[in-house]
Amino acid sequence: MAQFFEVHPENPQPRLLKQAVALLERGEVIAVPTDSSYALVCHLDDKDAVDKLRRIRQVDDKHHLTLLCRDLSELANYARVDNKQYRLLKAATPGPYTFILEATKEVPRRVSHPQRKTIGLRVPDHRVLSELLALHGAPLLATTLIAPGETAPMNDAQEIRARFEKLIGGVVDAGACPLEPTTVVDLTPLATGLEPTLIREGRGALTVLGL
Repeated sequence: MAQFFEVHPENPQPRLLKQAVALLERGEVIAVPTDSSYALVCHLDDKDAVDKLRRIRQVDDKHHLTLLCRDLSELANYARVDNKQYRLLKAATPGPYTFILEATKEVPRRVSHPQRKTIGLRVPDHRVLSELLALHGAPLLATTLIAPGETAPMNDAQEIRARFEKLIGGVVDAGACPLEPTTVVDLTPLATGLEPTLIREGRGALTVLGL
């Protein structure tokens, strides 16, 4: 049975967020709000939790999972970032952008893309999620919360609880999210002198990236 944490969107109660973090540290998958839509998250280094997350979303190992990071310094521990890439990252974070970058050895092989050895990373601009990440003290592995058989992300915490309460450990309810996907940009071409590749245009403005 999923625990339900109703938190203030601007001043989330630390006591409740600590309880949510405790669930993550016990290997649970939980639903959290982001600056795009609700997401399912789990501990990066827990293989069983990662497998559980994939089963709930019904995606295989070719589906790009995303690392949610607190800031750019944390992001740089998990991705190889050159000066050109860093300038773009600095201009766009925190915000509703997901960046595809070459994964470092800090990223378990099971969660990077099996062929390309890349990983999607982002620094979300959402007060509740930022404070949750700070309390957790490490990045979280995430995937957009889209119910099996659906195409649109879920955005109502009560509905998420009703549909997934037997599958996930908890739901952090901070109200509705913007419900617009992140802008996804592949920055790996920059390393070879090419332009970044736009994978998906979403909530993040392209002008910030010069695209």
